Amino acid sequence: SYGPAFYQSYDGAGQFTYDFDGEQLFSVDLKKKEAVWRLPEFGNFAYFDPQSGLVSIAMIKAHLEDLVKRSNGT
Repeated sequence: SYGPAFYQSYDGAGQFTYDFDGEQLFSVDLKKKEAVWRLPEFGNFAYFDPQSGLVSIAMIKAHLEDLVKRSNGT
């Protein structure tokens, strides 16, 4: 992993980003299902499969649902 991953969702759209050393490297466009590099040059040196970001989102949602159930929905 490059660093912390963040996911924010607004309706069906959302944002999934990867950061390294406090800087955003790229985000995943959830509608187009493609990586969007903060600086286009980064895409020349690295590759990210957006599908793995979508898998991470599904896992994060499942963990969140489990935590809510364990806390009695509060």
